[in-house]
Order: sequence, then structure tokens, then C-alpha cells
Amino acid sequence: MYNKITQTDIDALRALLTDPERVFSGGDIAEEYSHDELASTKVMPDVVCKCMSAAEVSAVMKYANEHKIPVTPRGAGTGLVGAAVPVNAGIVIDVSGMDKILELDPDNMTVTVEPGVLLMTLGAYCTENGFFYPPDPGEKTATIGGNISTNAGGMRAVKYGVTRDYVRGLEVVLPNGDIINVGGKVVKNSSGYDLKDLFIGSEGTLGIITKAVLRIIMQPKFDISLLVPFPSLSDAINAVPAIVRSDSQPTAVEFMQGQVISDAEDYLGCRFPSSSNSAYLLLKFDSMSREELDRQYKSAAELCLSLGAEDVYLLDTEERNESVWKPRGAFLEAIKNSTTEMDEVDVVVPRDSINKMVSDLMEISKTSGARIKYFGHAGDGNLHIYILRDELGEAEWHKACEDAMELMYTEAFKLGGQVSGEHGIGLVKRPYLFQSLSPEVLGLMRGIKAAFDPNNILNPGKVCQ
Repeated sequence: MYNKITQTDIDALRALLTDPERVFSGGDIAEEYSHDELASTKVMPDVVCKCMSAAEVSAVMKYANEHKIPVTPRGAGTGLVGAAVPVNAGIVIDVSGMDKILELDPDNMTVTVEPGVLLMTLGAYCTENGFFYPPDPGEKTATIGGNISTNAGGMRAVKYGVTRDYVRGLEVVLPNGDIINVGGKVVKNSSGYDLKDLFIGSEGTLGIITKAVLRIIMQPKFDISLLVPFPSLSDAINAVPAIVRSDSQPTAVEFMQGQVISDAEDYLGCRFPSSSNSAYLLLKFDSMSREELDRQYKSAAELCLSLGAEDVYLLDTEERNESVWKPRGAFLEAIKNSTTEMDEVDVVVPRDSINKMVSDLMEISKTSGARIKYFGHAGDGNLHIYILRDELGEAEWHKACEDAMELMYTEAFKLGGQVSGEHGIGLVKRPYLFQSLSPEVLGLMRGIKAAFDPNNILNPGKVCQ
């Protein structure tokens, strides 16, 4: 189906970039290009093109389309589902070097960026200028292009929404090399089909994002967090719907197991303020006024106590805040550090079904024979579940992992959930997407892919393919 890359192709690709030294082949390609953060699947590309402009991306795509060579777009490689793995080898287009913040427009409340800008860089830039970019995925070294391609969410989604809610316009290179612009700085748009939204969450299968116009808001002047211990995880999660529908308007509502907190303590070499309980909620609030912030958190604290909380810890200093949020931010790395290998699931279920999903995980662990750890965004029903290999042998591990995932997704679908809340489908979650969607819906998705990419050269083998 695809043509193998020859030296003639490599020479041609070098001629397309302003600096031929940014084209790598053979032994000059870094190993990291064969995998993403999870590294469960590894395939080396034949060529890596580090493009620095939309024109260069366009030129490479035109050549690849004409010569039927598969192309995999890549940013920072922090994904967890294999979306950036070049499963058919071919070309990797690395846009991480396109990392400029191009414009801050205070009148239209937008910021225009290239796809390689890191989330933490954008966040700091907005804060320095008195603005706020609300999407808050856990991996702050991810690129904005990757966040858009997966419609990343994060902890602040319960109040502010996800990446899709902040994308106003996109510049995109299509699989045939054409450069198009969709959306813009306008607040409303009812002008035909919204192609912009098709690219958001498409994981680089429909086009390569080369510029984004993002909505920003004013920076909240005050924020505070509450750490709330509960007698059990069930009690903690049962309190979430009442907290979310209250007038306290939390920015984030996270649930945490004591066991995962212990992993983070060991990993970071620091102590959590309160580690004697088996379950906690971590609530965050922000506001433009101190009075409103005080009203929000005090109302939430009273509500939590009425719902069975054992105490409420006010994280009102930088030191207290750091002692909780730093371990929370390290959960993924801490869990990875506690085992030999792992795989992950980021199912999303209705908020009122989180407890049922969590309660089933203990039984799934016993049935599959794999140890399981989890935490999650209780405010929006997104659970991060990790299946741990520990000392299982190769065959035993693959069977345990497969069995655990099958049971998890079966339960999630029964509860009205979906395969992924924010990590995407990529390569490794495709079988479960196929189980969850009807043939009619999958057919429409594949029809959209075919309309954009008739030669199926752009990130083939991902999402619905």
C-alpha cells in the first residue's frame, strides 16, 4: 500500500527544508521517535523532518502524498496511547520547534501560537500579562498542538471546560499539502459546517495543526484549595455531585486514594499534610474577589462536613499548597516508579457512576490477576486507571492486562461511559473504540477520514482506522 523510502526520497526531503540538517535518517534518528511516553509500542521511522514553518510542513506533505509515503505528526511525544508512533515507519514530521507565541490580542481576548508551544510556557506567558488560559492537562510539557489534537482536559475542566472550548481558529496543513484556515477571532460563527471542530481531537489523522488562535480570559486574582479527608473513597466520591451542583463553583474536584499518595510521598521524598486517611477530595477555587472566594470555599467546607468529611484542611499558604499539589502532580510518575511496567485507561463515566466504576476495580484486579491503582477528576467523571505488571512474566502480563482492560471497558460502557476522557484513542485503544460505537458511527468517522485523506497517508492506523 505504501512506498518504501529510498535515498532519492531522503535527498528530496532535504531539499524541501531550508536547512537540510533538519532531516534525519537511519542511525541518526533518536530512539525517542519510535514511541510516546507510555512506550508500550515502538516502531522507528525511516525519516524525521523537523519542520519550522507551515510552508515546510506543506512541502513535506505534498511530497509524501504524491509518493504514497505514510506521515506521522509529532510534538513533545507525551501521549499515552501511541498516537505519535509511526506504525508504518515512513516520515515523522516533528513540529516541536515551531514554538513561538505570535500574538496577544487583549481586545479580542485571544493568543495566537505555533503548535510547539508548551502548555507551561503558554500558561506562564498569559499569567505574566494578566490573562488566563484555563485548560490544565496534567502534563505541562505537552505541546499546544498535541493538546488540541487530543482535546485535552485536565483538572480545571469541571469549571472551565476542555481545550475545544478555547480554540477559536486553526491553520492546518491537509494530507495533500494544502494550507487552510478554519475559524478565527470571531466569538460566534454559524457559517456552514464547523471544520475547526473536526480537527480538534482528531489526533493528527485529518491534518497537521501549524497555528492556533486560542481564547483567553482574565486571570483570577485569588485562589485557594481545600484538602478534605473522608472515612472511605466511597464517601468521598458520593459527596462530589452535591459539591458540583452547589453554588461554590469549584475549579477542580479531585479524588485520591491514600495508597497512591504514599507512592507519591516515596517518589518525591516528602510528606503529605495528612496521610492517615484512606481517601481524600482535593478542591480548588478561584475568583476575581476575595469576598467571593471566601464565600465559595467556606460554603464548600460546610457542605463537605455535612456529607461525612472527617476534617477540612485549608491550603492557604504557598508551603501548604505545594505540599499537596506537588504530590498530586506526581501521581503518574510515582505509580510508574512503583512497578516494572504499566498500561493505562482513562475512561470517563457519568459523575453519579464513578463509585460503581471504582468499586468494580477491586474485583477486576482479582479476576485479571493484575494490581490496579487509580485516581481521577471526580468533578467530570474521568478516571485514570493504571494496570501494573510488577513481577508478572511476559505472557502472563499481556493476558492480565488484556483481561483487565476488557472488564474495565465493559463496565464503563454499561454505565454510559466512553473509552477516553482526555488521552485519546491513538493506536492502543482502537479495539475498545470499535466496541463502543455503532457500525453507522464508525462508518461516518471513516468517511470523514477518507474525504480528508483519500490516500490514507496521515497517521494511518490510528483512531477509527
